[in-house]
Amino acid sequence: MTKPTPIKEFSAQTASEVAGSHQPAADAAVFRGDGIAAWRKIADLVAAEIVGGMLVPGSQLPTEATLAARFGVNRHTVRRALSELAAKGLVRTTQGKGSFVELSRLAYPIGARTRFSQNMAQEGREAGGAVIEAVEVEADPHLAGLLAIAPGSAVLKLTTLRSADGVPIAYGSSFFPLPRFAGFADAYRRHGAVTPALAECGVADYKRQSTRVGARFASPDEAARLDIAAGRPLLTVEGINIDAAGVPIQAVFGLFAADRTEIVLQS
Repeated sequence: MTKPTPIKEFSAQTASEVAGSHQPAADAAVFRGDGIAAWRKIADLVAAEIVGGMLVPGSQLPTEATLAARFGVNRHTVRRALSELAAKGLVRTTQGKGSFVELSRLAYPIGARTRFSQNMAQEGREAGGAVIEAVEVEADPHLAGLLAIAPGSAVLKLTTLRSADGVPIAYGSSFFPLPRFAGFADAYRRHGAVTPALAECGVADYKRQSTRVGARFASPDEAARLDIAAGRPLLTVEGINIDAAGVPIQAVFGLFAADRTEIVLQS
């Protein structure tokens, strides 16, 4: 059986050449006649090239039109193949940008001093942070116990989306006692990081008191936020940060895309 041409060598120039030539006929021949769905064969081929290193993490796949021309199929078939690869955590498809090979999984240390920006820098990634929501809420009994405050006390709920090299990594909410941290949300928007925002609120240093790590599957909304397929695994992190006097200042409830991160607990 003739092997299809690897995708590795595709570029803007070669994609144009393939789209305008009759070369895809050779590739298309292997997708007919044996009863196996074309989308499945395309997905298996691309998966093999990713696992084999022919397509490197972070690289962009050829467009749907280019892949359709290469394999002699319609774009719907290509889209079905890409959906399968996304469901396996091998690629991510971003509206308006295209499909990309998932980045290699990065290590995220959690220890006495956990700093997102510092962790990203150690991995050679550029950290990013965006505020999704900042609202005042009342602490339920569980949250109140974590923050050592009375149930019903006012707290700031800050929901953020954190990224590495522009790729969503973590999504979740942090809770800060009020009125002590009334200015935290504005400070976070200015700095894009927790540590300098806490410094503006008078907390020069802080450390992690406790961390609980679990796992579950992503809901459709969570998957959309993290740019992953619905139902992909998530790592859940619940943590408490305290100030120099041992007073709880932040309760963290984070969701990490398990395809992109691994939690490293440090003693």
